[in-house]
Amino acid sequence: MTATAPEARPAGPRVRSADTEPVGRRERKKRRTREALVDAAFRLFAEKGFDATTVDEIAEAVDVSPRTFFRYFASKEDVALTFQEEQHDVIMRMAAERFADEPVLTALRRVAVEATRAAERGDLGFDPERFRCMLDLTAASPTLMAGSLELAQKKQAELTRLVAERMGTDPETDLRPHVVAAATACAFRAATDAMRSPRMGYARLSDAVDDAFAILEQGLNFAPKRAPRPEPGGGDTGRNDG
Repeated sequence: MTATAPEARPAGPRVRSADTEPVGRRERKKRRTREALVDAAFRLFAEKGFDATTVDEIAEAVDVSPRTFFRYFASKEDVALTFQEEQHDVIMRMAAERFADEPVLTALRRVAVEATRAAERGDLGFDPERFRCMLDLTAASPTLMAGSLELAQKKQAELTRLVAERMGTDPETDLRPHVVAAATACAFRAATDAMRSPRMGYARLSDAVDDAFAILEQGLNFAPKRAPRPEPGGGDTGRNDG
């Protein structure tokens, strides 16, 4: 693993909704325990790698039993994907506020770039160390990559509904919201792959996301590469005239 272990931080939700309401002592304790498990898991993931970290180790780091761990998470994959869920929630909230007066892809591009840059900077409650660790973990673990793709597929339906609502159409009869939501997921995936490729030259995921959405806005019906025409009377025609 190349990720650097993040420093310990006070427990607490990474992304807070603007309309968070006061909660009781028991609920606060549950939230602290959940966040402590996430913090411990990401420290261990960064130190040992995702596949080498066990649920028992995560629970022990928080001084709780594995049984307590499973009250909060179904698996260690569940823990690792909390950041992706938080980012999706922020994007959905921001998109809901912007779709009203912007074309759909334009709004999604601006929201996606803004949310990704917030994660990189540590704004909006995001933890930038956790964000970088999550990118490294997903690249290194096929199991986690599969879980990430599955989560994105589940969230796609939610985005489809929001796009359809803003377009004033019915997703049961209109294919367009489904295509927009699917294209959005593909843009994120392509941007992540591009950032990991040294030849692409991206230092920040947000820049790759911006370029991926720009391509969607411009359209995908690219012209094919045309073979050069042979010079008249020259070159090998491939025939054998004997």
